[in-house]
This record gives sequence, C-alpha cells and structure tokens, in this order.
Amino acid sequence: MYRWQVLTLLWIAFSLISCNAPDAPPADPSPSEEAAETIDPKQSFVEVRPSDAPAQNDNATETQKTAAPVGQVTLPEIDPLDVRGNMVVAGSSTVFPLSSVLYERFIENGYSGVIKLESVGSGAGFRFFCQEGTADISQASRAIKQKEIDACAEIGRTPLEFRIGTDALAVVVNPENDFLADTRFNQLAKVFVAEKWSDVEPDWPEEPIQRFIPDADSGTLDFFADKVLNGDKTKMLQAPNTESNSDDEVLVQGVSTNPFAIGFVGYAYYQQNAKRLKILHLDGIAPSPENVENGTYKFARPLFLYSDRAIVRQKPQVGAFLNFFLTHVTQEIETVGYFPARPDTLDTSKRKLLRAQGQVAF
Repeated sequence: MYRWQVLTLLWIAFSLISCNAPDAPPADPSPSEEAAETIDPKQSFVEVRPSDAPAQNDNATETQKTAAPVGQVTLPEIDPLDVRGNMVVAGSSTVFPLSSVLYERFIENGYSGVIKLESVGSGAGFRFFCQEGTADISQASRAIKQKEIDACAEIGRTPLEFRIGTDALAVVVNPENDFLADTRFNQLAKVFVAEKWSDVEPDWPEEPIQRFIPDADSGTLDFFADKVLNGDKTKMLQAPNTESNSDDEVLVQGVSTNPFAIGFVGYAYYQQNAKRLKILHLDGIAPSPENVENGTYKFARPLFLYSDRAIVRQKPQVGAFLNFFLTHVTQEIETVGYFPARPDTLDTSKRKLLRAQGQVAF
C-alpha cells in the first residue's frame, strides 16, 4: 500500500511540473516565410524599388532553402573559355564604366563571343529591354519604373533586379570658380533653372549660368530632378544656356572649359577628371566613402543590372556573364570610382541569379 501511494505522489508532482514548464520556443520560420533583406534605415539607398511595383517571385520551384551567412553566397565558378554566344547590354552611362571593366576582364579570361555594350541612358536601356526586346541585360542608375515593368510584361519578360553597387552623384563646377564650394539644396533648385548666377545669390557674378546636364533618357537626370526639383526635369532641360547630352565625357568637357559652368555626373567620371573639375559639397557634406556608407550624402544612389529568368535560361552566356559580374564586381568597383554594395545586398543579387538558373537550393 505504501509503495502505491509513493508512485501516486510522484505522478502528481510530475504533472504539476509539466503544467508550469515554460512554452517551447517557436520553430524557425520556413524559408518561404522569410521577409525581404533587412535594410538599415540609415542606408535607404541600399535596396531601392518602386513602391507601386508588384512583388516579384524570383524563386524557382519552391523547396527548402539553405541560408548562407551574410557575405558568403558563392556563385559557381565560371570559366569564360567555355562560354559561347553573344549578348547585348544597354543602358546607364553611369554603370557603363563598371560594365566595361568587367567585360574586359571577361574577355581577358577567355570569352570569345561579343558583348554589344551600349551607353544610352537608363531610360533608353529599359526601352531596349522592355519594349523592343533587343537587350539581354539593362544597366541602370535608377530602379525600374512601373510603366517599364508593364512594358516588359507585354513582351513576356519579368525583370530581375540585381543590385551591384552605389554611386555618389557629383555636382561639379569649373576649377576657376572661386565663389562656390558648398551649396544647399534650395540653391541647386535655382542654379539649374536661373539665367544668371546673380539671380541665385546677389553677390555672385552677373554672368550666365552655363549648364551641362544628362539628356532626357538619363537615369542620372531623373534622380537629380527627383531630389532637387520634385521630379520636374523639364525645367532643367528647357532652362537657358543648358546643353544636355547622353555622353558624360561631353558634360565633363563643357564644365572644364567654361569658368561659369556647372553640371553633374556619376562619381566615377568626376574621379577620372578630378584635375579638370571641382566637386561641390552638399549642405557641408562631402561625397566621401564614409558619408555615402552612412547615408548623410544625399546624392548617394543604387546601381543595377536587370535581366529576365527566361533569357538567363535560354542564353547561358547571359547567366555566365551575370555570374562573372556579381562574383568580381566588389574587386573592381572602387577602382572605377563607385562604392560596393553591402555584402547582404550582394548576396540577394547572387541568390536571385541562382534561382533564375534553377538552383532551387537557393
């Protein structure tokens, strides 16, 4: 009898302990429940998408995905000697110097095909990619717009966005300019529409403002207009004494040969011509790597490549070049004059490519 009572008491005690035990920790979310890459609010330029764009499912057949540590997504090794076939890459003049360096490296490593690399502006690049269907890859200094996504859909394309780095747009004047070294945003809005410098500030010269700006197809012009003129780029294009051109070298030449000129170009073009141009600070902030990284320089902007899953699968050479580009871009981007994408952002681009190629483990 005593033994039965002991067993009963033990059973009751065990039941009480089980009832009071803390709940088990929740299971890790399945990969399909993972949110998009977390973005530091101080670095809003890290991943830019149009707010009205539909969510893009860039996954292949959904299976369990294995998350790699940040900065450690490794793409399969590509031997350019084994790559066959040609391709067309068109778009941003800002991205063009970086694409050129990666293309040359692709050639040096044995690629024997032809890449038609066109510097025509982000808008024209999206037109070739989404409307005409002649470009396999679109390079852009701004995110794709909803109307361009819709145009792609009409020809059966779904754009895949690959973030590749960051540019700091450079506002530049002639080195002989001795009255302007730092500017405010409200001044810029006047500088790019006024007729004379003295119309902006009374103590500035009574000389016409000679402006050299990108043309209407340029993502650089779109970005600048969005930041400075509430998106109204027509004001700049129609302002007096204004020359627009898709070739950044023409803009550099114009500013460097006129003491009362001003313009804006991608940071790489300034860096290549630093002896011929003077770069302006914005609200006292210089476009340094530190200020681009911490987001205090307001003209920091993302750089992209775009392609399509069907193109990547039907033209292996396109997937191979994107693979090579994403693998080596961090090694080359600073020598060109731009700033690397964060490791987690570059990982996102790599995973998109792997999924587009049918690597369902990613």
